[in-house]
Amino acid sequence: MMTNVAWLLLIPAAMAMGWLFGRRGGEIKGGAKISRLSNTYFRGLNYLLNEQQDKALEIFLQIAEVDKETVETQFALGHLFRRRGEVDRAIRLHQNLVARTGLSEEQKTRASLELGEDYMRAGLLDRAETLFNDLVNMGVHAPKALQQLISIYQSERDWPQAIAHALKYEQISGQAMGESIAHYYCELAEKFIHENNPGSARDQIALAYSSDSQCVRAGMLEGKLDLLENNDAAAIRAFERVARHDVDYLPEVLPDLMACYERRNELMRARGFLQEVIENYAGVTPLLALTELIERQDGEAVAQDFLAKQLLQRPSVRGEAVLLGKVVAQPVSDPAEMLKTLKQITDQLLVRSANYRCNNCGFGARAHHWQCPSCKHWGSVKPLLNLLGS
Repeated sequence: MMTNVAWLLLIPAAMAMGWLFGRRGGEIKGGAKISRLSNTYFRGLNYLLNEQQDKALEIFLQIAEVDKETVETQFALGHLFRRRGEVDRAIRLHQNLVARTGLSEEQKTRASLELGEDYMRAGLLDRAETLFNDLVNMGVHAPKALQQLISIYQSERDWPQAIAHALKYEQISGQAMGESIAHYYCELAEKFIHENNPGSARDQIALAYSSDSQCVRAGMLEGKLDLLENNDAAAIRAFERVARHDVDYLPEVLPDLMACYERRNELMRARGFLQEVIENYAGVTPLLALTELIERQDGEAVAQDFLAKQLLQRPSVRGEAVLLGKVVAQPVSDPAEMLKTLKQITDQLLVRSANYRCNNCGFGARAHHWQCPSCKHWGSVKPLLNLLGS
C-alpha cells in the first residue's frame, strides 16, 4: 500500500491536470474526449481522497497514457513507483523522460536526477555515479548531484572521493561539511592503524583536526596511537582533550586514561581532572572513579562519606549499589545515619523516575493520564514495569 506521503504527491499533479482539462475544454471542439478525461481525473482524485490508492494509481496511469505531455504526472508516477519498490518501472519512465524531445533543460535535469535515484535504489551505483558526475561536470543542479555522489562514496567507503566531493559541495552550497569530512579522514586513519602504518594515520588525524578542530573521534584515535607507542603522557593529553571537547564521551576513554595516570603515578592530576569533569557530566562514571582514588589516598571512611554526599545531589542506582557494597565491606561507625542517607538517595531516585510511559510516543510521566499529554493518544499511558516502577 502507498504511504500517505506518497499518494499526496499525486494531488498537485492531479489538480494541474484538472486545470489543463478545463482550459482545453474551452478551446477544443468535440468536448466529449475532454469530458471523459475530466471525469477520469475526478474519479482518480476521489479514490485518493478515500485512500483507495491502488485504484487511484491505475486511473492516473490511464490519464498519463492518454496525454503523454503531462510531464508533472510522469514525475509523480515515477516517484510513486520508486517508493512502492517498483524500481524497474521508475527507471523506464525516467529514461523515457530523459530521451524525450521538447522538454526544457530544467525538466531534463530533473529527470536525470530522478533516474540517478532510481539507479541507487536498484543498487546500480556505477550507473548512478556516472550520471551524477555528468551533471556535476555540466554544472547543472550540482549541489543535489554532489549530495548523491557523497552518499554513493560513503556506501562504497571511497573516502578520498567522499572528501573531494564534500569539499566541492561546501564550496558550491556554502553549507559547512567540516564535521563529515573529519569523519572521512578518521576512517582513513583507522584503515592505516589496521595496516600498522601509524605515520600515515597521524597525517589523517591532523587533517581531521584541520576540518573540525574539536573532532572527538580524532582525539580518541590519537590517544589510541599514543598507547600503541607506549607514550602515556601524550595519551593523557589526547584523552583529556576528548572529554573537554565532549564530556559525553568520557566513559569511552576513562579506563585507558586512568591506566595512564596509574602508570605515570599522576594520581593527583587524575583526581583534579575527575573533579573538573564531574561538574559537567551528569553520569556517575567519573564520580565512582574519583571515589576509588579518594579511598586509596584518604581511606574508606572518607570515600564512603564523599560518595554518599554526592549521591544525595545526583542519585544513581549504580552509585547506590557501589555505596552499599562499600558499607557491607567496611561497616560505618554510625549505621543508623548511613541507613538514613541510603533512604534519602532511594527516595530521590523514586521521585525522579517515571512511573508511567506512553506506548504510542514514549512520553514518561509520574502520574497516570488517560490521554497522553504529549501525543494526545487515548489509553496509551500505562504503568512502567521496571526496577523503579510498578
